Amino acid sequence: MDLPAFRSSLAAPAPPSGLSLALKALWLDARGDWDGAHEAAQADEGGDGDWVHAYLHRKEGDAGNAAYWYRRAGKPVCRTALDDEWTAIAEALLARR
Repeated sequence: MDLPAFRSSLAAPAPPSGLSLALKALWLDARGDWDGAHEAAQADEGGDGDWVHAYLHRKEGDAGNAAYWYRRAGKPVCRTALDDEWTAIAEALLARR
């Protein structure tokens, strides 16, 4: 799946099957379900889930918590627009599939 297909899937009532928890979290976030996205990211123990977790807390406005999760993910604190960060994370995760 590439980014255009992932974005197109946002029109569906449920995320595509076979997504990692981190990609599911991005999908839920794009659909406006921050709580569901946070739950999926938190369930993904590892770098990808930690990266999405960081993004979600940054989006929430909790910079301190976001910084913690960026450190856990081994990523620098992001300063770009939230939409740009979402896209960058999605592209990176989709490229690993």
